[in-house]
Amino acid sequence: MTLQEKYSVIFILLVLSSIGVSAARAQSGRPAASNDWAQWGGPDRNFKSASTGLAASWPPAGPRKLWSRDLGEGFSGIAVQGGRLFTMYRRGEQDVVIALAAATGKTLWEYGYDAPFSKEYDMSNGPGPHATPLVAGEMVFAVGATGKLHCLDKATGRMIWSHDLIKEYGGTVRVNGYSCSPLAYKNTIIMMVGGAGHALMAFDQKTGSVVWAKNDFKNSTSSPILINVDGQEQLVAFMFGEIVGINPGSGDLLWSHAHETDFGLNTSTPVWGDDNLLFMSSGYNGGSRVLKISRSGDKTIVKEVWFHRLMRVHFGTCIRVGDYVYASSGDFGPAPFTAINVKTGKIAWRDRSFARASFVFADGRFIIVDEDGHLMLATPTSEGLKIDSRVELLKNLSWTAPSIAGTTLYLRDRKTIVALDLQAN
Repeated sequence: MTLQEKYSVIFILLVLSSIGVSAARAQSGRPAASNDWAQWGGPDRNFKSASTGLAASWPPAGPRKLWSRDLGEGFSGIAVQGGRLFTMYRRGEQDVVIALAAATGKTLWEYGYDAPFSKEYDMSNGPGPHATPLVAGEMVFAVGATGKLHCLDKATGRMIWSHDLIKEYGGTVRVNGYSCSPLAYKNTIIMMVGGAGHALMAFDQKTGSVVWAKNDFKNSTSSPILINVDGQEQLVAFMFGEIVGINPGSGDLLWSHAHETDFGLNTSTPVWGDDNLLFMSSGYNGGSRVLKISRSGDKTIVKEVWFHRLMRVHFGTCIRVGDYVYASSGDFGPAPFTAINVKTGKIAWRDRSFARASFVFADGRFIIVDEDGHLMLATPTSEGLKIDSRVELLKNLSWTAPSIAGTTLYLRDRKTIVALDLQAN
């Protein structure tokens, strides 16, 4: 074989390997590993991005605006995949799933469906929707404030299947609206539903058929995560009065630990660390705690490391960097941005210079948007938070966590959606 022929064979093998990896990802039905932000919390549901090459500071007017447009009422996050954005908004008595071109903000398709609120609901804080769409394979999975779950064709918005999690399965009615963002596991999606025998449910991605429905917990307003405990995949769900670990393939309960709060409002997303420490926090008299989770034979061992109410995360994001978890702490009134040592529970510092916020971590810095619409670039230090840049950007209540794909940041408030270029010059 000549040298040229050898190189040709190597090239073919590399191409085939690449195709195989892509095919495996497609068959898995999970969000592809890339710079996309195809689900709640990004690639690993921890609000961390692998993006690099971002600017270390911004001009006084803020990052370069690529586009902005009206969108409509809603708190849903923005999923980003394959040059498209997917989110939800409210239109009259309908919840609407919308796909937009990431480069321009132009509407590609919309799917609206009737979702009137019954007398049980109190939507005085805004009509939702709350949950963030999930993009997996060629499908988009979205659920609105009344618990209606839809599987849509990613390219066209055509409905493939749907379920009403409240009416069909007797799920827990959350009076401020259903909020669980779908999670993909192999060929299923897993939803927190609540109720006897179906606290959590797994649906076949392609057909919508029930794969499993188990456990007896009431639902909360959180979203589940996947963790790996000493080689075993577990699904962690922050339920009404406890946090639980589930076998994501069967729905079997592996462990549970009480975490009670007023009205069952466990809303923030738990945070998992490589040291097997699980952080959780809630407002409404809930507080924060850390569990050490490990395996011994076929059993999961859960040990509480610490608990107190000095930090109470209402609904914003929590991010762990090193030994510290960062989040806005407070239910009503002031909510200072707080750093807490995950191993000891000791509060390191509080920053009261901005309002309650949600944020992501990218290229060594936090990108923060507070509820008053201020956008900030900040660096956490042992002494406190160093604000590198700050700009007044959004005009309406801003409770939606940012999304970042590559060097583009996507934000929304209750009226508009914006794309910003964060690339360094």
